[in-house]
Amino acid sequence: MALLSVRDLRTAFPSAAGPLPVVDGVSFDLSKGEVLALVGESGSGKSMTALSTLRLVPKPGRVVSGSVKLDGEELLDLPVTEMRRIRGGRISMIFQEPMTCLNPVVRVGAQVVEALQLHESINAADARARARELFVEVGIPDPDERLDAHPHQLSGGLKQRVMIAMALSTRPEILIADEPTTALDVTVQAQILALLRDLQKKRDAAILLITHDLGIVNELADRVAVMYAGRLVEVASRVELLSDPRHPYTQGLLRSIPALSPPGAPLPEIPGVVPSPDQWPKGCRFSTRCTKRFEPCDDVFPEETAPSEGRRLFCHAEEGGAS
Repeated sequence: MALLSVRDLRTAFPSAAGPLPVVDGVSFDLSKGEVLALVGESGSGKSMTALSTLRLVPKPGRVVSGSVKLDGEELLDLPVTEMRRIRGGRISMIFQEPMTCLNPVVRVGAQVVEALQLHESINAADARARARELFVEVGIPDPDERLDAHPHQLSGGLKQRVMIAMALSTRPEILIADEPTTALDVTVQAQILALLRDLQKKRDAAILLITHDLGIVNELADRVAVMYAGRLVEVASRVELLSDPRHPYTQGLLRSIPALSPPGAPLPEIPGVVPSPDQWPKGCRFSTRCTKRFEPCDDVFPEETAPSEGRRLFCHAEEGGAS
């Protein structure tokens, strides 16, 4: 049984025309010790999917249907107090911009201590000692000095390490990492990725990695789920997806990665932009940008196919309709 099992998850926001879906029938599993990358352009619904699993959808949005099970326990039916126990306890989240998550007027050590005391019966002295151990574990130099620093006194990389320490403080079974390296320079990005990889192996925690960067996927992921306009379009192992992408959208994402090429050569791109939920096509969500579309694509959403073991694909061409 999967550690985390999400089935037909749907999240919507109210609008003048009625509920406006932003996550529309997403299903996936996450196993113990696995890194699953949720990939797609901005606006695809990746972060909202992660927030929906934790019941953290910003109001007035809400999860309208579906199932989110942790070890077989339905999270969407739990009382708020029980959900708070799991959120930050068994499941922790690392956000993409630590400065918006850390209190700017409170020392970072005190913030980690607070997180520890929120989920455990532990006194302040023991919590501070644990916070110091966590700072050492995530590679923060001079941990005693850093515990008493305010967020503005730390670099972006150190602030992200503090956020990772806070997320690890309760020994979670699942880490949700939402674009954890977006605001960091390339060198620091590599350090944070190496840290996440080492921590995942050491603690055997599962990671749901939210990213638009396929380079990060190649570094960290075991499996990849590609998302577009509120739906999954392809799910496969990292090796299979990167070596043999089958959905036109996945193919376009891979072609768009900057690579060594002759000077002045144009960078391939996917024409158009991800449509907003009120402009989603009736059929395949990618049909308005797909160069391979044919008759059913505009009007009928493709059924799921399984081209190989462990692979899921949503494309009419894979249903045998295209030549």
